Amino acid sequence: MKAVFLLTEGKATVRLALPLLLAHLLQSSMGLVDTIMAGRYSAVALAGVGVGSSLFFPSFVFLLGLMVAVTPLVAQAHGAGLLSQVRGIVRQGMVLGILVGILLMLLLRQSAFVLDWMGVTPDVAEVAEAYLKAVSWSMPIVGCFYALRGGSDGLARPRLSMIAGAFGLACNIVSNYLLIYGHFGLPELGGVGCGYATTLSFFVMVLVLYRLQTRGKLPAALKNSKIHRASPQTLHHNDAIRAQSGLGQLFGLGLPIGLALFVECSIFSLIALFIARLGAEIVAAHQVALNISSYLYMLPYSLASALTIRVGFHLGGHRIAAFRQAVISGLVLATISALATAAFIFIFAPAIAALYSEDTRVTTLAVSLLFFAAIYQLPDSIQTNCAGILRGCKDTRAAMFIVTLSYWGLGLPLGWLLGIREFGNIAPGPAGFWISLICGLTLAALLLLLRVRQVMRSLAATADAGCQMSRGTISAVL
Repeated sequence: MKAVFLLTEGKATVRLALPLLLAHLLQSSMGLVDTIMAGRYSAVALAGVGVGSSLFFPSFVFLLGLMVAVTPLVAQAHGAGLLSQVRGIVRQGMVLGILVGILLMLLLRQSAFVLDWMGVTPDVAEVAEAYLKAVSWSMPIVGCFYALRGGSDGLARPRLSMIAGAFGLACNIVSNYLLIYGHFGLPELGGVGCGYATTLSFFVMVLVLYRLQTRGKLPAALKNSKIHRASPQTLHHNDAIRAQSGLGQLFGLGLPIGLALFVECSIFSLIALFIARLGAEIVAAHQVALNISSYLYMLPYSLASALTIRVGFHLGGHRIAAFRQAVISGLVLATISALATAAFIFIFAPAIAALYSEDTRVTTLAVSLLFFAAIYQLPDSIQTNCAGILRGCKDTRAAMFIVTLSYWGLGLPLGWLLGIREFGNIAPGPAGFWISLICGLTLAALLLLLRVRQVMRSLAATADAGCQMSRGTISAVL
């Protein structure tokens, strides 16, 4: 019987994860398109976009993480039968996303001293700085988009963001073609054109998603979706759920998520900047391995997003047994998907490298780095999905501390020893950094698994004691 329940919950998670995966792939494909088209333009353009992306991406994921808080809040309100709270949560998320986006935009425009401090070669630094100024305009738009997306995803309507992502990718491809190469009388901007194309694409995505929601799809979901009606016990605690929709609560929940994602991505960015000292070919090879890894990361991240929705929905309705089933089935799916992506990289590494560059020196090094990227697929998938589970429980601070310890406490120092300083029998170079990434990911996966186990036991003990699972009780347990 338990196996049947696990299979049922697993199917529900997959039904959510598939459109989420398509949405994530469509949006992340913009970075893939940028990398490929810039690489076809020149090695310097590819290196400049790669270095610029290494500074842009931490700011981007911090803002994304902040807006991720909208999803569990909406999911728990959905599970509690409080659909009237959803629009208020989304509006407050939009306000927060735009304000923080403006601050990050201003910060990204002051990148020159960072590039100089990291010793990036002048030709690469020139492209990277101009790219960052161009792409910085997208930050307030990104904040608005992910707040809107959190509302539809939290209501288990990820197809809306999938459609928006398709329009965004199409816009990105066309804009890159026009702006990088200067077709139809437009200026030939090279790698810098990728930045303006990204900004324009997110603007299109906001317009499309907003239009889809205001045309009746989201309101119809609010009124007519087949939701699990809240039990009488749950309805007694609706006031506690309503208290979650304040702007301060949104920021308090989203800040640890944003910081955790920032910490996780910052190590990749710092490694890219350290490697930038080694020359354009090595930077380009590292960018190839990192870009395809980031692209494939969308699979575990989509599963984690689906788990956040399922976990939040079940906890909002106080269905602890269903919550446990969602956790177990989700981690099984995460393991299977990780083994599949690792096998894909091992088998197709030469073809992947050739797709990005025709330079033999770049492709040879990229193939060797792709093998390291394949190895860390399993710990990366486990830690990502454990973090998704904890977000659904609104337990975001523990994940932040664990990620900080794993990446900045272990991964980054070890990367410095192996990648820059000659340590042991490992020659300095990019391989040492990838080994440190595997070590940091493994520690994070183990610690997050222990945290998920602790949360599951605490919630089960509370349910067995007959305690009501209000927000206050859950917060006290966690």
